[in-house]
Amino acid sequence: QKYPEKVRYLEHKEHQNRGMSATRNLGIRHAKGEYITFLDADDVWLPNTLEEQAAILNSHPDAAMVYGPIQWWYSWTGNPEDTGSDFLDNPIVPVQNYKVNIDTLVQPPTLFLLLLQGKICISGMLMRQQVIKQVGGFEEQFRGLYEDQVFCSKICLQFPVFVASKWWYKYRQHPHSCCADKKKTKTEYFARGTFFNWLEQYLSQEGFKYTEVWYVFQKELWLYRYPLCNDMLSIIQNFINIKWIKWQLKLMLQRTLLAK
Repeated sequence: QKYPEKVRYLEHKEHQNRGMSATRNLGIRHAKGEYITFLDADDVWLPNTLEEQAAILNSHPDAAMVYGPIQWWYSWTGNPEDTGSDFLDNPIVPVQNYKVNIDTLVQPPTLFLLLLQGKICISGMLMRQQVIKQVGGFEEQFRGLYEDQVFCSKICLQFPVFVASKWWYKYRQHPHSCCADKKKTKTEYFARGTFFNWLEQYLSQEGFKYTEVWYVFQKELWLYRYPLCNDMLSIIQNFINIKWIKWQLKLMLQRTLLAK
């Protein structure tokens, strides 16, 4: 009411709850700006977030979106035991051969591969509206969990993204959030299966079949479908690593004795 020219309230027909993806798409369809961002009701932006993110996209016209680390925010409660629990996630956790520089453009499909393997969390991003339209917006079958991963996967597979070292987003942690509620049940496990089913079809349709992206996806799909086999492989790998460490220590001891 105070800023009718700046703030608009939208709702679905007959006030239906159609889930997160359909609701974000509703907002996108009514948006008039060049850039679009999302702020969940329980999270907080730092001051100057939009100004700083827009400046980055303005200076990097090839970037589809920009994001940085987020703060996992526990201290909002004001409880002394939560004060020291806040932490920043790493915008990039390198795996295997995927070395990514910070404060620069990252070319596809690197971020997608890291996202698929759970090595990065993309949130608090600012993106170009035209890019959202090019990838078809959010997939409305994903009403809650994985709606953001599906959306970011489509962007990171096709467009360069600017990864910043600056953080702008406070991600409130509390036991009644959507993610926390789902983790208490097996909902998250089944949601990941739905995500993999969608992704398999999408990669085939978009021509990624039998590429590096496809083989990394197949590996993650196998780990999801056969978690016990994955646990056994981890145990075997740890055993091999322990044997190797013992062998190295033995060599060092022998060399020390020979030196004496």
